[in-house]
This record gives sequence, structure tokens and C-alpha cells, in this order.
Amino acid sequence: MKQVKPAVVHFHASGPLVALVGNPNCGKTALFNLLTDSKQKVANYAGVTVERKEGRFHTAAGKSLRVLDLPGTYSLHPRSPDERVTHDVLYGNAVGEKRPDYVVCVVDATNLRRGLRLVIAVQRLGIPCMVALNMTDMAEQRGLHIDEQALARELGIPVVRTVGVKQGGDSALKAMLDDIEILNQTSNSHAHLDDSDPAIQSHTDLDHERIRQILAKLGLDEIVPHNVSDKIDRVVLHPVLGPTLLAIILFLVFQAVFAWATVPMDLIKEGTEWLGASVSNLLPEGWVQSLIVNGIIAGAGGVIVFLPQILILFFFILILEESGYLPRAAFLLDRLMGGVGLSGRSFIPLLSSFACAIPGIMAARTIANPRDRMVTIMIAPLMTCSARLPVYALLIGAFIPQRDVWGVFELQGLVLFALYGAGILGALGVAWVLKRFTAQSQIRTLMMELPSYHLPTIRNVLIGLKQRVVIFMSRVGGIILVLTIALWFLASYPGAPAGATGMPIEYSFAGYIGKALAVVFEPIGFNWQISIALVPGMAAREVAVSSLGTVYALAAAGSDTAEALAPLIAQQWSIATALSLLAWYVFAPQCLSTIATVKRETGGWKMPMIMLGYLFALAYLASFITYRIALACGLG
Repeated sequence: MKQVKPAVVHFHASGPLVALVGNPNCGKTALFNLLTDSKQKVANYAGVTVERKEGRFHTAAGKSLRVLDLPGTYSLHPRSPDERVTHDVLYGNAVGEKRPDYVVCVVDATNLRRGLRLVIAVQRLGIPCMVALNMTDMAEQRGLHIDEQALARELGIPVVRTVGVKQGGDSALKAMLDDIEILNQTSNSHAHLDDSDPAIQSHTDLDHERIRQILAKLGLDEIVPHNVSDKIDRVVLHPVLGPTLLAIILFLVFQAVFAWATVPMDLIKEGTEWLGASVSNLLPEGWVQSLIVNGIIAGAGGVIVFLPQILILFFFILILEESGYLPRAAFLLDRLMGGVGLSGRSFIPLLSSFACAIPGIMAARTIANPRDRMVTIMIAPLMTCSARLPVYALLIGAFIPQRDVWGVFELQGLVLFALYGAGILGALGVAWVLKRFTAQSQIRTLMMELPSYHLPTIRNVLIGLKQRVVIFMSRVGGIILVLTIALWFLASYPGAPAGATGMPIEYSFAGYIGKALAVVFEPIGFNWQISIALVPGMAAREVAVSSLGTVYALAAAGSDTAEALAPLIAQQWSIATALSLLAWYVFAPQCLSTIATVKRETGGWKMPMIMLGYLFALAYLASFITYRIALACGLG
């Protein structure tokens, strides 16, 4: 048996490090949000792309503590990459992260048996720790009354009651953290054993027996079912009603993305036009006015206008996640996923990819099977990420009329739903092909926790939306702004030579680049302006819209410069070209950030290069077929 010395607490200028540890779905992150008052920074662990959330908590006595929200885990024997991060941080093996000074074990009070296994494992590490008995309100509603003082005596460490989804539900925890040094007095109450020692791993039955005795003394040794969740699941998990309900939910979400966003998008569009006109009146004609109006305002405004649609999509994803429905959706889709060589565990990473492929690829770290994880990473970019929404919205708004279908649905929403469906079918098709070569004789079983249903917490939803706004606006003010200005420069210089008959942009660097690329893309109906927009669109999808805005603003003549982009392309493009571009973006090669993430996740350039190659081939083939069919139907 390997002995581990008790942790020695070092107080740094930045304050002691407190790590929150717990099972998935125990309310740990909600508690973290309360403690840090939403003032948190989100980054990645060094060398990996598992997201880390760190915040700061200032106690009433004036102490400043660093609070770390570790990925959820069921034990300290990691089965997936995200569980490995929690293991490495607690053992002091994480690159660039010191070992925590204190650990708060967040335990779901409605499932005490499971949570105590992790608590006992953490106790062996010798780090001063305590238990935050979370969701106590839900436990009491089910008739589970837990004596936290008795539990503290049995465990030999402090236990406090918390309700992470209610303001003030962390008051007992905050009081304990205010006097956190008291945890040092209880850290030696049990043998400090290395949980990775094989001798310990072979004696897990002792832990089960100890937990059984503790629950028996507390009168909690009988499992109490959650009747409300069970009743809901009879409908939600029904083999016929369940998938039907899921399809309806997803369909309504995509309808809302268009229907609800109209008013705020119009307001943003009017504000952008007013700002551009005001700046034009203030500045004399010249390169400065052109840079600010046609470059910065037209470029950034052309992307910001789609923020309402992105937030509506995220709102529904957060609601589904908060309510406990997402694991049910994964369960429902397990049979479908199994047909293409995956399990239901791939569903949540793929659903996350609808927001952005990067967190979806990161979420694949919860998949223990290496082959399934790799396939999930490779098809995640085919989920229609929010960065595609600006392109879809522009083209649908310009070429698809606003009309009701059957008096209930909106035609534009139906087209958007079809585009999302095309991406899903494409992903399933690629997974099925990979199954033919990589999944022979593999048998999969899905075993996952279905958390109890509960009403979404408005606070957590708002925090999630706020983080999305910050991320989106940082991209607008960062890479998108830089690329927009760069494109403006390429599209403005050099000027047209003397006696030129065409528009000045045709003689610019961007004009020459666009015309060279148009040779490649002409068979699928793309003109040189579209070809230009595809290049910066590789860095960030949203840039394609601002790039088109910049190109057409500089290419327009007279009063046309002030016109919106949608009417301009509606006049100059054929419907066949618009449909071809929509098909292109269903499968288009990913942004550079996604490629970099895949490289980090897979440990080399092989898989990113394969991804780029197959996505380009799919996009070109889909656009070619779409364009030729549209021409045959007289839409050219």
C-alpha cells in the first residue's frame, strides 16, 4: 500500500486553490456560478482541449480564493480524457496547474450512494476536503431527509447543505470557506492512500461496505424512485412517441431561429445603416472613409446582425441541457447512432457542434471508446454550426420568399430545417462509410445516467447566453475585424489604371485572386466575388458575409453602395448559384480554429488534413449536383 503525505497548504499571492469535484449532473457548475458570481474565465488545460473554468471567490472576512470547476467524474480511475484531467489535477500531475489546496466534493443529495464513492476516493489523497450536499431541496421533496451532522461524523469531514440553483443556496458553503483552515484539522482522519495503487483498486468492496453502513445508520439504505421523472419518461422514452417528440422539438427550434429573430435583426440592421450614413457625412471622401464605412462598419455590422439568431439557438440548447432532456435524446438516438457505428454518447458532442464544432470536438473527450471518439470528431464539423447561420440567413432572406406553408409553418424556417437535416444526413453517411472500414466486430452498449427532470434555472441560462455573446463579440472585434480590414485593403489596392472601363475592385489584388479562383469554382456557379469571400471564410465562417458586403460595397456604383447586401445579390445572382452556395456551406471545409482543435485532439496533422480533403470534396460535389439540377429546372 502506497502512502501519500498529507497536502501542505501554501498560500500564494493569488490565494489558495479550491477545486470543485463531483459526479456529472450533481449541480457542481451551478454551485460554481454562485460562488464566483459569474465572474469566471474559461480556457483549456495545458496540452489538452478540455475546458477549464476558473473563478475567484472573496469571503466575508476578506480572503481571496481561486475556485476551479473540474470536469465531472464518477471515480478517480479515469475512463475518458476529461476524467483523466480531474485525476491529474487532484494528483498534482496536470501541466501548468498546481495541486489543489482544498477540495469541495459536490454530492447529489438525491443519489448519496454514488456520490460517496468519489468522496471516499478523494479523502485518500490527503487533501483537506469537505462535502457540499447539493440538491437538498429536491431530496426533501422525495422524502429524503439527510442529517448532515451525522454524515459529517461518519465521514470525518465537514458537510454543508447547498442548493446550487437558488440565490443564497451556497451560504453554508461560503461560511465554511470563510474559515477554510478548519479543513486542515480533518485531513488526517483517514489513511491517505494512493488510489492508483493496484492494492487499493482490488479492495473497492471495502468502500461499498463502508457506504452501505453509512447509509444504513442514516436510514437512507433504500433507493427512493423519482416518480415524476419516471412518469415523464414513459412518454419521452417511448419507442414511438419519444423520437416523434424529439423531431418536433428540433423542428420548432429551427422555426424559432427565424421567426423570433426578425425584429431584433431589423433593429441592428437599421442601426448599422444609420451609423454608416452618419460616419459618411462626417468624414470626407477618401480611403479613411472607405475603410471605416465599407470595411469596418459594413463588415462587422454584417456579422453582428445575426447575433439574435445565434442566441435563440443557444437559448434552446441551454434549456434542453438544464432540464435534463439531453441525455434522454442521446438514449433515444442510440439505435440510430448504432446503425452507423456509433453510440448514443456521440449525440451530445454532435449537438454541441450545432453551436460550434470546437466545443463539440472537445465534448467528444467524454467518449471512452477511442474509435468512436475519432469518428465523432471527424463528423462534428458536418453539424451546422452557428457560424453558418449568417450565410444561411443571408441567402434564404434574399432568395426564399416569406410565406406560410399550410397556414402554420414559415417557408424560410422549413428551408433552414432542411439545411440542418442535410448536414445531419451527411454526417451519418460519413459515419456509416467509416463503419465499413473501422468498426468490424465491435459490440457497443450504452450505459449512461438519466438525471431527474427539473425546471431550467434562468440564472444559468443567462450566464450561458452571456458567455456566448462575449465569445461572439470577441470574434467580431478580433479575427473577423482583422480579416475584414485585410480584405478591404486587398479589394481597394492597387487602384484602377488610367482609362480602365471596369469597376476599380476588378483591378485590385482581391479582384485578381477572385478571378483566378473563379476558374476552379465556375463549374458550380460561383462568380469571382463569391470566390473572394470563400478565402477569408476559411478563418471564420461569419467572415464570408462581411467579405461579400465589403466586395459588393466597393464594387457598387453611386447610390447602390448604400443598399443592403441581400437585394444586391438577389439582383445579380441566379437562384441556381444561391442554392449551390447553400449546398457548399452544408459541407464546406472548416474554419482554421476547428482544424487547429482537431490537430490538438488527434495529436498530429494527419486527421485534420483528411478532414479538409473529404469536406472539400463533399462540398464541391454537393454544389456541382445542386447547381446542375437547378439549371436543368430553369433556375439559372
